[in-house]
Formats: sequence, structure tokens, C-alpha cells
Amino acid sequence: MALEWIQEKGLPVWDADKVRIVGGAPAGIFDTRYGELAEGDTVPGQWWRVAEDGATVGYGWLELVWGDAEILLATASEQRGRGVGAFTLARLEDEARARGLNYLTNIVRPTHPEAGRVQTWLTARGFKPGADGRLVKRVGA
Repeated sequence: MALEWIQEKGLPVWDADKVRIVGGAPAGIFDTRYGELAEGDTVPGQWWRVAEDGATVGYGWLELVWGDAEILLATASEQRGRGVGAFTLARLEDEARARGLNYLTNIVRPTHPEAGRVQTWLTARGFKPGADGRLVKRVGA
């Protein structure tokens, strides 16, 4: 599996692949506002797509908040268990370090249908649970 990390240039927009991968995720995983977007609408944050043989298999995006980054990642359902998520997370960590950021934050919504599994996955990759429900990982100096 040769995955590519491709940054979206300019303002990221809601497109067919985002609709399929992010919009098509089970209810409760992402902010409900994604369901209200129309193709061509701009989306917040900096986005990268993960491609394999030219096909989009996942996304990673980060939003800068107080000098740190809140991250989200999504993998196409048929690609789960193949390392796309781990690849995406590692690239997001690289992006944060390159920007001089100190921490990555992820919030697993209580409505996420696999919240426990995702929290365990992130904890195994160095994230520590915070008292407020956030998972935080130090990536900077």
C-alpha cells in the first residue's frame, strides 16, 4: 500500500470525496453541520487527502486553536483496518511539528458509535485523556 499525503491548496471545499468519506460516516461521529453543506461550500481548517493509486481513501484536517491543533481524521469505510488512519495521524503530527505547534487535540464525541474503540486507538498512539473529554498529545518541544 503506497499512500500519498496531498494538501488541499487554497480554501478547502466540500466535494464529492468529502461527502462520501466524511459525510457518509455513521451518525454521531462528526459535527452535524457537515450534513448541511452543499458541494462547493468552503470548510474550515487545513485539509489533506490520503490517496492510493489516485483514489481518495481518507482525510486529515487540522484547525489551529491557541497555538495548538485540533485534529480530525476520516477513513473510507472500505479502507478501515489497512493503516490509513495511522498514516493520516502520523502525517498530521508532522504537519503540527512543522508549524511549531506543541499539542494535538482530538475530541471523540460521546455520540460516536465506537467512542471507546477510537479513544483506545488514540491512547495507544500517545494521546492522553483530559478531564474535559479531550485527548491530547504533545508533539512539539
